Formats: sequence, C-alpha cells, structure tokens
Amino acid sequence: MDCIVYPVSGLQGSINLQGDKSLSHRALLLGAMAKGTSEIENFLLAGVTKPMLNAMEQFGISWEMKEKTLIVHGKGLGSWKDAENSLDCGNSATTIRLLAGAMAANHTSGILDGSEGLQKRPMDRIVEPMQIMGIQIHSTAGHAPLILQRSPFPIRGIEYELPVASAQVKTCLILSALAADSPSQLVEPGPSRDHTERMLNAMGAHILSESEVENYQKKYCITVMPLKDELKPLRMNLPGDISSAAFFIVAGLISPHSQIKISQIGLNPRRAGLIEVLQKMGAEYSIQNQNEQGGETVGDLVVNASNLEATQVNGEVVVCMIDEFPIFGVAAAFARGETIVSQAEELRYKESDRITMLCEELTKMGVDVTEQADGFRIKGNGKVSGGEVCSHGDHRLAMALMVAGLAAENPVCVHGAEVVNESLPEFIPLMRSLGAEITCRD
Repeated sequence: MDCIVYPVSGLQGSINLQGDKSLSHRALLLGAMAKGTSEIENFLLAGVTKPMLNAMEQFGISWEMKEKTLIVHGKGLGSWKDAENSLDCGNSATTIRLLAGAMAANHTSGILDGSEGLQKRPMDRIVEPMQIMGIQIHSTAGHAPLILQRSPFPIRGIEYELPVASAQVKTCLILSALAADSPSQLVEPGPSRDHTERMLNAMGAHILSESEVENYQKKYCITVMPLKDELKPLRMNLPGDISSAAFFIVAGLISPHSQIKISQIGLNPRRAGLIEVLQKMGAEYSIQNQNEQGGETVGDLVVNASNLEATQVNGEVVVCMIDEFPIFGVAAAFARGETIVSQAEELRYKESDRITMLCEELTKMGVDVTEQADGFRIKGNGKVSGGEVCSHGDHRLAMALMVAGLAAENPVCVHGAEVVNESLPEFIPLMRSLGAEITCRD
C-alpha cells in the first residue's frame, strides 16, 4: 500500500491510543503464567501481538477478547503443554525472546521461529546465558529458529552481566530465573525499561533493585528471587504506548499552528528519553492529570508547535528512547543546526537497520544526513522538501516518514505503508482526526 501525506496548516485535537505494546506483551505472558484469570484492559490487538496470542493456544492457555479487554485463564507456573508445532513469532523479537524465557520457566518444549527479518536478529544474547543456567536451548547459528527441550535438571541461578542494555534479554532471563533453584543477579550497562520487574512485583514476585541489596555497588543490577508461591492474576488498565505517542508528539511540534493532546500515555522514566531530548531542543509541552496505574506513571501530554534546535544524543538516554529514533530523525531534520546521534549501534539490529534505512530515506527528502557506524548526523534548516520514500517493512520508519510529510514543502509518498498495522492500526485514522490529509492506494 502507498500512502500520500500532504502538508497541513495545523493539527488540532485530542486522541487516545491503544495499550502500550511492551506492556501488552508482558501482561499477556505473565497472565498466562499466573494462577487464575487475568483481565487486561486496553490491550493492544495488532499484528505484533497476535503471534504471542496464537502461541498461548499451543501451550494450552485459553484467552478471549471482550471489546478492548483481554481475559487470560492462567493455570500456574509449570502447567503449560509442549508445543506440537513450530511457533511463528512473526517479525517480533519481543515475542521470541520473552516466550523463550517463559517456556524455560514452564519446562516446556517447542520450536520458536519467525519471519525472514526475525531470523536475522541476534539470539545468542539469550541462548548463551540460558545455557549457563542449564536450560536446553539451541539456536541456528546464533539466530532463529530456537529449539527448547525439557531438561532433567533444575534451572540454576545465575550471576550475569548483559553485554548490552536490553529489556528483551533481561526479561527472558528474569522469567527463566523465576523457576531457578537459587537467586539470580543480572547487571546491565545502562537503564533498560523495567516494565517486567514492576509488573511481576505487583503479581507477588520478588525482584530487588540494587538499592535493595545490602552493600551492592553495581548500577543497574537486579536480583530475581525464585518463586515460592504462584503469581497472582493481573488486573490492569494499560496506558497508551509512548512509542506510538512519539509520532503524534513530533507531528504536533513540527506542524505549524498545532496543538495535540494525547490522553493517558505511559510516562515510565526508562521510556521517556525522547521527551527529555525534545525538551532540550525547545519543545513546548505540558503534562496533565499525572497518576499511577499498576506501578506505571501515566498522564496526559499536550504538545504545541515549536521551533526546535539541534542537540546531541548519546549515553544512557539512548536506551531510554531506542524505539523512537526514526521519528527523532524527523524532528532533527526540522530542527535548526546539526544534530548528532552516537552510541546507538543497537539501531542496526531492529526491524530494519534503522541507521542506514533512516539516513537513506531522509536523503530522498532532501535532508542533509550523514550515516555513522553508531548513529548519524543531521544538518537541519527547519524544512524538508518531500518526495517518494520506502518503509523497508519497518512500522516505525513508515510512520516517521508519514509524519515528515505533514510539514514538508511537498507531499510525501510512502511505499509499503501497510506495515503500520504491525503496531498501530489506528495510526492513519487518528492522524486524519487531527486534520491530516492522507490518501492511500493498493
């Protein structure tokens, strides 16, 4: 599908977003590991979550959707059946990595596979530490398919330093460690998102941060205590996804005469790196009605059209905005001055090589961008020419390029725009509700 986005004179209105993708994955999976019925309101039902929903049926876990509420009938840890058929994880690295940890904790056998793109994602990051724990898991030359088999031996607790800060890898090991014979300590080089720890603690698990471990000096360390009792069922209303909100935030900032209110989105500090960086660039915004749901900070975000200035992005904030770099690149293109992103090599291992693909597509729109090994440089002058671009099968890149068209000098045609349905099926209708003119054709 091709979508043509036309420049607008302003975006106005208020929107509500579907539930956070990261929280939806975790709420479904942990609900399936709990004993009893979990109710998850505002669950994200999209291409990216369907593979995990389908997998639950093979494990013998039943679920149902009642409007926007997912109901999961968990049977408790260790109750899952072996998967008779290979599990298709689609293009979702979150699905394959989290399922691997959950299968290990449930002593379940099966094969995890996925799309051609997923088969290129690195899996040794979970396979190597899981094998140290005594889990029978094997990759295919460091990639999917992954094969898990029941082991006659208990899972061993582990002390492990992750080579990169990754919430997916950390969560896989946390889930495995819940069924270990002793506590596990996991140390990261930076602050990855902590949704799993918050949700598990709310369900009765005991995951300690470094501040709770006496005399422990390492930063970004958690200690996972093996479960003594069954996980409690989950009752949670999921906040809107801040990674999805990012597209509307930047759209409001770069489109003249705009004001957009995004209601009740997650504002977890380890996910709000983009907001922190945009504030340094001169973004005008306010947070209203801030509250807490299920251990997660939530609030309404109101953004206004702003004159953005260039900045530098590196260090710990990179991890806190790792999914937002495609749309950040668009913001940098409309900012004045040279924006420099470094220490972000992890972007090369996402749904696409987001460094190369972002630079390639921005160049097509007349942006002065230079690709670097661990990031990019963008010399912005407050405008983008427009033109024809490609999504490369990456949902976040597709939405970012469409947002660029809202403030470009000429329309932007995005080829392969149907991929937005992977994470945000409502993206185009919501943009139109704010005043965007978008036409699509097969």
